[in-house]
Amino acid sequence: MAALPQGHFVTLNDGLRLHYLDSGSGDAVLFIHGSGPGASGHSNFKQNYPVFAAAGHRVLVPDLPGYGLSDKPETDYTLDFFVEAMFGLLDALDIRRCTLVGNSLGGAIAIKMALDQPQRIARLVLMAPGGLMEKEQYYLQMEGIQRMGAAFANGELNDAEGMRRLLSLQLFDASQISDETVNERVAVVKEQPRYVLTRMQVPNLAARLSELSCPILGFWGMNDKFCPASGAQTLMQACRNIRFILLSECGHWVMVEHREVFNRDVLAFLAEGAK
Repeated sequence: MAALPQGHFVTLNDGLRLHYLDSGSGDAVLFIHGSGPGASGHSNFKQNYPVFAAAGHRVLVPDLPGYGLSDKPETDYTLDFFVEAMFGLLDALDIRRCTLVGNSLGGAIAIKMALDQPQRIARLVLMAPGGLMEKEQYYLQMEGIQRMGAAFANGELNDAEGMRRLLSLQLFDASQISDETVNERVAVVKEQPRYVLTRMQVPNLAARLSELSCPILGFWGMNDKFCPASGAQTLMQACRNIRFILLSECGHWVMVEHREVFNRDVLAFLAEGAK
């Protein structure tokens, strides 16, 4: 069974122990992964963050509370709980300002961090972020969300076959799912309590999007089965200084299916801020 690479651990002021990877040097870029059974920072971004470290950035890839090798306390997994944990990590590492890269749940966390402490966020990179509409209105009607919840509740993800079926919903081209990723997520899900997903609460942030002040680069796959691509228009209409890349033949994981496009365009976006 593939084990996640072990990086560093930090215990925050509230006692929460987080695992994170830390590599490279330069301006800090915090990669915030999405939700889902067996998720972790490495499994979401392993084809991305080494490229950013090599390009002259300090990359931080945490496992959110409830995921990867981080603590999984029995509590309500609210958006503010995640936001507090991410700022706690930045504080522990004495990082006062950074760029956020967030996918799905990680995108909602990144948006809320930029709303709560805008002075600390240099740029936002969002891939199919959550938090843009009412949960009951859209998310629970999405095929991927429905099938993910059922599979997790029924214990169907504790073996490679079941996990591969679920992950195939994340991509337009399921052949890009590696055995390594499947095995990494199976190893995590076996240690992941159900309340991590059942007690997750992400509010609708749409009414506050106009408050975002930093430059934003967004990505969305038009074949996304988890977060509807209409969210791109919601962001474009509400935000200033924003650009969006929509991709055909692409599901929920832009950074996996179109990693060359993602890595190239995000690095160019970051370079603009360094001028």
